[in-house]
Amino acid sequence: MQHIIDRFISYVTIDTESDAGSETTPSTAKQWDLANKLVEELKAIGMHDVTIDDKAYIMATLPSNVIHEVPTIGFISHFDTTPDFTGANVKPQIVPNYDGKDIVLNAEQNIILSPNYFKDLLLYKGQTLITTDGTTLLGADDKAGITEIVTAMEFLIKNPEIKHGKIRVGFTPDEEIGRGAHHFDVEKFGAEWAYTMDGSQIGELEYENFNAAGAKIIFKGKSVHPGYAKGKMINSLLIANDFINELPADETPETTKGYEGFFHVHHLNGGIEETVLELIIRDHNKKKFEKRKELIEKITRKINKKFAKQFGADIATAEIKDQYYNMKEKVTPVKHIVDIAEKAMREIGIKPLIKPIRGGTDGSQLSYKGLPCPNIFAGGHNFHGKYEYVPVESMQKAVEVIVKIAELTALGDYVKTEETIKNKK
Repeated sequence: MQHIIDRFISYVTIDTESDAGSETTPSTAKQWDLANKLVEELKAIGMHDVTIDDKAYIMATLPSNVIHEVPTIGFISHFDTTPDFTGANVKPQIVPNYDGKDIVLNAEQNIILSPNYFKDLLLYKGQTLITTDGTTLLGADDKAGITEIVTAMEFLIKNPEIKHGKIRVGFTPDEEIGRGAHHFDVEKFGAEWAYTMDGSQIGELEYENFNAAGAKIIFKGKSVHPGYAKGKMINSLLIANDFINELPADETPETTKGYEGFFHVHHLNGGIEETVLELIIRDHNKKKFEKRKELIEKITRKINKKFAKQFGADIATAEIKDQYYNMKEKVTPVKHIVDIAEKAMREIGIKPLIKPIRGGTDGSQLSYKGLPCPNIFAGGHNFHGKYEYVPVESMQKAVEVIVKIAELTALGDYVKTEETIKNKK
């Protein structure tokens, strides 16, 4: 277990925060620091065909150790961390034998990780937790996933008696800003299917995710001295506020769960003359997703009509861009890849938690690029903030799941005997 702790800490203490405002790939130069380290580590543990391209996409191969035909499978994680909260100077804290009580992350700032608020903590009494020091995120999303994949590959290399087919691993930049799969070369990767190790709680197994879009609405206004503004001033901030109030109040992230979609206003910047509103649109159901986008356009038209005479032109413009789609459409036809992961979990004593992702992963985009890619737990909780933590035992179990999936794939219905192969030739 110490081996996993050491590896994980060596990753999270490298700052890899991505930047949505950047036009490069990776979006930040510091992502190369971990990318280059991973390349050397994959070579050191004995992986074959270790490559990194000019955009920091890493791929490597564990060759098959059986003589029969087995589908090539893959495991994928991302090494960037979210720009939502700082990932610089991460100082992980180890909490052995967690007692189920409050964890003081930072005494000076009175930052407490409490099971009274984060009830999932109580699932891990008696286990070893890795937390933040209260001033940064941790980076278990998704450096826990990378830790698990590298550790599983190392284990398989050291234990050749465990039979498996060809395995490909891939590590990507910029997943947190929605670009992780944009430059992923599916053909080069060469797997029939893959799994992202990018989920949360132990047992999670997901093959449904949101349909997603982002919207930017720009509101114009007219600035006039406030003492002489009657009938003349148009305050774009107030128009933006009116727009927000037109959205369903009970369809926000904090009021929804499960398959329920939402609108999420995440940025509002401006002044009297111009205000920019940014939000994201999410829904598992494709028809409801399209209706949500239509509502944005409908509200925009309503506001333009209201101010048409006074402003003399469209006072609001909306730009809506699709980001990714529900992978269920691509995974359901090959549902056996989910069944294998479910069986792997059950065989090592984990109860699978099959549920929809209230978000997206590289796997959602990769599935639409021809690489069906369900998502498996990596073990962390409270991602994207100072209360993030990961139980070490969950990471250990994720390693075991990867190994078992490799083993089951080699032993399952995909195996073709030597006689079948000869007849085929």
